Amino acid sequence: MSRGIVHELRVEAGKAPRLDQRDPGARLGPQDKQAGLARLEEIVAQLGPLHYRLQAEATHSLLLVLQGMDASGKDGTIRHVLTGVNPQGCRIVSFREPTSTELAHDFLWRIHAACPARGEMAIFNRSHYEDVVAVRVRGLAPETTWRPRFEHIRAFERLLAGEGTTVVKVFLHLSRHEQRTRLQERLENPEKRWKFRLGDLDDRARWDDFAHAYEEAIRETSTEWAPWYIVPADHNWVRNLAVGEILLDTLERLDPKLPQPDPGLDGVEVP
Repeated sequence: MSRGIVHELRVEAGKAPRLDQRDPGARLGPQDKQAGLARLEEIVAQLGPLHYRLQAEATHSLLLVLQGMDASGKDGTIRHVLTGVNPQGCRIVSFREPTSTELAHDFLWRIHAACPARGEMAIFNRSHYEDVVAVRVRGLAPETTWRPRFEHIRAFERLLAGEGTTVVKVFLHLSRHEQRTRLQERLENPEKRWKFRLGDLDDRARWDDFAHAYEEAIRETSTEWAPWYIVPADHNWVRNLAVGEILLDTLERLDPKLPQPDPGLDGVEVP
């Protein structure tokens, strides 16, 4: 997969993505799975040293936001792409339904508290985008509440970018057919059945509503300072490879540097 493909996955600011015109089964780069897995192995090996430099420099931070329909593979992406990253400088945050304390604050309160410090990488497994997608589709708040949040999100992400956090947002684009296969597998596999909830079927029945809500959210919030990438997710190895390429491209552009050592170390020996 070339960097040109990564550029193609990026949604230009103000553009309206049509999910039904994007192939969730696309392979993008290597047509052969083994070649794709080999490339992912190379990427994982490069991410570790770059992340180490990000930690050591402690000037910038990186926030990766993962969104997608149920069973699109957010957990699997994290597990396969970030396997070589030092856990000490990496935080994974899974946002569930807000608690009563969180609901007593503005919708970004719990999000801001989980953002990465300088030198850290944070991965959001679901995020503040639930407050303009799930809240909208499930009718949890009126339009007068959720629609102004687009502007709040743009401003919030601009604040993060201005303070040194690079924000990368990825929508894992899964087909309805593949979702059915994966949800059925969860039901039938004793090791995965715990992940299935009856509410998944309610959300699946609202597939078109969720797709429309995501399209609008992506259009309203894909900016120069916090772009969206739409990644085909029907093939796990393609999904992982694409996210890996995006992360690698982002870190290479950040180009973190190791701090200069203390002067006068030449010739010093530890007794």
